[in-house]
Amino acid sequence: MKINRLIQNLTVGLIVLVICSCHGRRTTDKFTDTATSGVIPISADESFRDIIQQEIDVFEGIYPQAGICPIYTNEVDAIDLLLKDSVRLAITSRKLTDQEKEYLASKKFFPKEIKIATDGIALIVNKQNPDSLISVSALKQILTGKITRWDQLDSRTKLGDLMLVFDHTNSSTVRFAVDSICQGDSLRGNLSALQTNAAVIDYVEKTPNAIGVIGVSWVGDKSDSTQLTFSERVTVMSVTKDAEEATAQNSYKPYQAYIALGQYPLIREIYAVLTDPRSGLASGFATFLASDRGQRIILRSGVVPATQNVRIVNVRDTW
Repeated sequence: MKINRLIQNLTVGLIVLVICSCHGRRTTDKFTDTATSGVIPISADESFRDIIQQEIDVFEGIYPQAGICPIYTNEVDAIDLLLKDSVRLAITSRKLTDQEKEYLASKKFFPKEIKIATDGIALIVNKQNPDSLISVSALKQILTGKITRWDQLDSRTKLGDLMLVFDHTNSSTVRFAVDSICQGDSLRGNLSALQTNAAVIDYVEKTPNAIGVIGVSWVGDKSDSTQLTFSERVTVMSVTKDAEEATAQNSYKPYQAYIALGQYPLIREIYAVLTDPRSGLASGFATFLASDRGQRIILRSGVVPATQNVRIVNVRDTW
């Protein structure tokens, strides 16, 4: 394990060194950037890749002298890069712990945590799977190994063993499952991690007995401006929070409006965590994320922006 971790740290270090040659621009001094110019790396939870890449593309279009070089990785490594001062902006689904803040303070860094959005965690199943309803209670039992077969959820199903797949063992979705759903209980059962959200979608599309756990922005239909449809490759499950049995009447899909109203239960915050002491490019990009234009990009991505109003559409699915 120590050797694997050393290799991983060396790989991340090399990425940080190489990535700042992106866009054909190079810098020899990490402190020559301004709020709208220069080249810097940032780290971001891979769950938010689609959203952050759109933000970067627009920001660089507005400020052609700026180069934002994203390192898309798991949440643990994204924050680790921030603590090591390899980056000065990390996009994560949690705030820093008191211990992490104390460590940064000892290095004369005083972080800012800017909420930029509220995200939904989507549960996806194969198109051949007729079961598209689930309760949080049942999901907890799957995560803790008490439910391992589909017939424990629905006696009529012909599916056998149930498999739950995450993006990465150190991802924010795994942490959410442990902290918010299992409330500290250990994960057990037939669980696996596939490294990326895209890999989770690919796997579920081919595997009838799988449930995938991913960020909702990965399954939104980019061609639908109403944010009321999802990818045709998989089925997005509806989830009920309080009832033991999920029904069409008490369950909700991770539509933007249901996330905003708190009716969809699997939600988390997205933060821009900043340690830039001199209002350089990291600060400039973080400010853009929280600005009206940056928030409108988030609004179009299917998650809920921190400051923009969400259009509420009264719609109920039919099953």
